[in-house]
Amino acid sequence: MKLWVVFCLAVLWVELQNGACQQVKRRKDVGENRIRPGGKRGKIRNPKIKDVGGKGQSLLTHVLDKGRFVRLGQTSTLTPGKDIELRCKGNSIGWSYPTYLDTFNDSRLSIKHSDKYSQLILTSPSAADTGSYSCWVIVCDGTECEMDHERIYASYIYFTDRDNLFVPSAIHFEIVYLRPDKPAVVPCRVTDPQAKVSLHREVPPEEIMANQTLMTYDPTKGFILQNPTSDLQGVFYCKAVTKGTPQISTKYQLLYVEVPSGPPFVSLEASQESARGGDNVNFTCTVLGEPEVDVSFTWSYPGQGRRPVHIHASWRLVMRGMGHITRVTQSVMTVEDMETIDFGNYICKAKNPRGETIVSTNLISK
Repeated sequence: MKLWVVFCLAVLWVELQNGACQQVKRRKDVGENRIRPGGKRGKIRNPKIKDVGGKGQSLLTHVLDKGRFVRLGQTSTLTPGKDIELRCKGNSIGWSYPTYLDTFNDSRLSIKHSDKYSQLILTSPSAADTGSYSCWVIVCDGTECEMDHERIYASYIYFTDRDNLFVPSAIHFEIVYLRPDKPAVVPCRVTDPQAKVSLHREVPPEEIMANQTLMTYDPTKGFILQNPTSDLQGVFYCKAVTKGTPQISTKYQLLYVEVPSGPPFVSLEASQESARGGDNVNFTCTVLGEPEVDVSFTWSYPGQGRRPVHIHASWRLVMRGMGHITRVTQSVMTVEDMETIDFGNYICKAKNPRGETIVSTNLISK
């Protein structure tokens, strides 16, 4: 009998030991689920943010009343006059917004940063504030920082105003250049994406019909002319209609550009091929280019640093047959009272944002 009791107690002790081991093992498994890979706790968040962006979900949100948030899509429509607050998650964030808010140093706009998010606050927004608002994550490697192109979130916000169907412009008569090698845009943007917009020529009065190949309308950009020709020159305006009275945009002067995009097309000419001591000689460096593209000049000449010269630059727009328009930019260098040191090679370098061109001419003594 005693042997049987001892045996039962031994079996019970073994079972209790096994149960304790299993319980310890289960607790260990649960504990392991709280540990991030590598034994570090909750520090790796970048992959999560990228996954959100990859699914088309923006980190750009609009803060509503009473602490409510709404995630902004590609386009949003808000009410003018009511302050807005946009937030973007992250501790290092960059922002973009309509450029005129910077141009006029608008005090209505403010940006604040915190450890978890960044805020863009715009007070008393109006129809003129319609445009693209975006934020992005800034990634730094030491002292060098750059935009993370995989984590950019943008929304085009319409501040719909029935009294201003077109986004107001500080310019009441804008020039649009038409080029044969790229599309042109008549920038009559609207504040209501539901507005019906048409393009009209002033003289002779006619509506230019939109189609899907040559001309389309994008409410965030305006009318896009895919292959503009000189036939579209003249004064134009846009007309918008919703439920009320039609509204007219600012006027646009469409000009056809003869010279295609590229480095300057330069010529250099001296007022005389040869000269004598005491003569005055003008060297004229001329560039034919696009109307809105600035050109800078640099001169090199024999008496440089030792002889005084006079340099004058100017530009003008010129109509060249069939209504084509070209910008003529000139730099004129004058050498007075020629001396022996002044004879030799004169070099003009013209530069624009698309490249530079160097030309030269030689002045000899009679």
